[in-house]
Amino acid sequence: MSRPDLVIAVDGPSGSGKSSTSRAVARRLGAAYLDTGSMYRALATWCASRGVGPDDTATVVRAARELPIQIDTDPAGFRVCLAGRDVTAELHTPEVSGIVAGYAAIRPARDALTEMMRAIIADRGRIVVEGRDITTVVAPDADVRVLLQADPRRRIERRVRQLNGAADEDTVTRQVVGRDAADAASSEFESPAEGVTLIDSSELDLAAVIELVIDLVPDSLR
Repeated sequence: MSRPDLVIAVDGPSGSGKSSTSRAVARRLGAAYLDTGSMYRALATWCASRGVGPDDTATVVRAARELPIQIDTDPAGFRVCLAGRDVTAELHTPEVSGIVAGYAAIRPARDALTEMMRAIIADRGRIVVEGRDITTVVAPDADVRVLLQADPRRRIERRVRQLNGAADEDTVTRQVVGRDAADAASSEFESPAEGVTLIDSSELDLAAVIELVIDLVPDSLR
């Protein structure tokens, strides 16, 4: 017997625990998983590798509309490919983290990727989707909408651990602070919109956050 459709949207700043929480919740609930931030990173990677900077707005927008991206939404093996090449690991390097905000700030490019995200959500039916603007722009009608927050120092510590030595704390701090500033210019992540549940993960371990999110899912949709 197939399980009912279910969309869980998880927003929050870098290092708040979106990815770890969303992936684990998807596994627990037998749902697909989509990291929408990886789509912006894929766009930045695709453009940068072709010498297209964020100042070339028209070319970036065209690239977003025609991006040859393939996404495996299995939470146990989430992968992103560009033109058939697996770029999953590459997308989370400090180099890509340092350039993605410039591309993501281009509104028509964001709109193109938003349509792609919505198509994936509709196709999968049962999915946990995480990233910027998910609860308000991409999936405002999601069954469960969550805003994860955490103290900036905690977020930086988590990001350093996640990168496993690929970047030092000073570099990560600059990236997190810069990303917060860029995100604040185009979206609201410090306070939840109406109907969105705020979870502060500063003093919680991953297991506790996962349970809090799952508790928000109606029994009829589990």
